[in-house]
Amino acid sequence: MKAILYCRVSTEKEEQMSSLARQKSELIAMANKRSIEVVDCIEEKASGYEIEREGVFRLLEQFAKGEADLLLVQDETRLGRGNTKIALYHQLYKLNVRVFSLTDDGEIRMSESDSMVLQIVGVVEEYQRKIHNMKIKRGMKKAVDNGYNPHDNLSNQHLAPGRERLAFPVEEVVRLRNNNLTFNEIAATLRGLGYDVSKATVHRRYQEFVTLEKSDRER
Repeated sequence: MKAILYCRVSTEKEEQMSSLARQKSELIAMANKRSIEVVDCIEEKASGYEIEREGVFRLLEQFAKGEADLLLVQDETRLGRGNTKIALYHQLYKLNVRVFSLTDDGEIRMSESDSMVLQIVGVVEEYQRKIHNMKIKRGMKKAVDNGYNPHDNLSNQHLAPGRERLAFPVEEVVRLRNNNLTFNEIAATLRGLGYDVSKATVHRRYQEFVTLEKSDRER
């Protein structure tokens, strides 16, 4: 396992600064005891109720890139407090990141109330995604029924001459991406519309489109 250590104190008082050093030392010892590879150690001085923390953004970015799959903290309050803690737990859960703490001597044992809130948030988010995708699907179907042909609006076909390219509406990919859908979700949406595409193909075609648009603007 590869882990990121996260240490946090709320103020810059001397006793808090010594706590920061102690957290780091104890987390390193925990990682060594469990033969866990430490890829980064983030130390932060900020309120646990504040979600806009550079250290938090940094660790979420690293997890999203697959650079680590485990987060080590002294206790659950080091990650955050109140709604901020729940929001960060939810993001980590979506990234398939496990959280270990010193106080639990292993994976964090969440309270029943926190666990229930996370389940509710997950269910609500999933239904929001389904409703959003259904609206897109209905809109595309209505457009096609009214004579819209997405094949007529394909971009960048000249970028791979001599190679058969899958036909699907790239402009719709761009629109969905601008609505913060992941490439996996966009591919699933397109498959629901009858386009047999993979996440990798959607991502590649999107990058081609962005590159071409940038080139056109610079001319």
